Amino acid sequence: MVIRLLLSLAFVGGVLWFAARVAQKRGLGSSAGLVDVVARQRLGRSSTVNVVRIADRVLVVGATEEQVTLLAELDGESVEAVEATLAARVPAPRSAGEDGEDGEPLPAPRVGSGRVGGVLAGSVLDRGGWSTFVTQLRDRTVRR
Repeated sequence: MVIRLLLSLAFVGGVLWFAARVAQKRGLGSSAGLVDVVARQRLGRSSTVNVVRIADRVLVVGATEEQVTLLAELDGESVEAVEATLAARVPAPRSAGEDGEDGEPLPAPRVGSGRVGGVLAGSVLDRGGWSTFVTQLRDRTVRR
């Protein structure tokens, strides 16, 4: 029984090793390529807009399930400038005891408030979002 177990494990290990070698030869799973996805934005269920850097060219590509369309070609310096601007806009996370701009302590976030502008607004844990979702489902399933 133990010998059969060891042979089975050796077989599975051999298959995994072989698959890794084949993937390595085909270039699968390597992130050090010429193509780099700078940004991706979903527009719908099956459509996205991607900003792709290929060597020194930056392309804006629209992709659906059926096709990929070149939307624009950008200057590499402008993309780097936009990335730097976006990085500067993102506020640094504040520590728990940090004071506001006027020196007064910041109010503690209300967990589970579910109101617009709350800490959980827009997240999966947003109570208001789930209430809206359930209401929409009820409206669609009511017999008329």
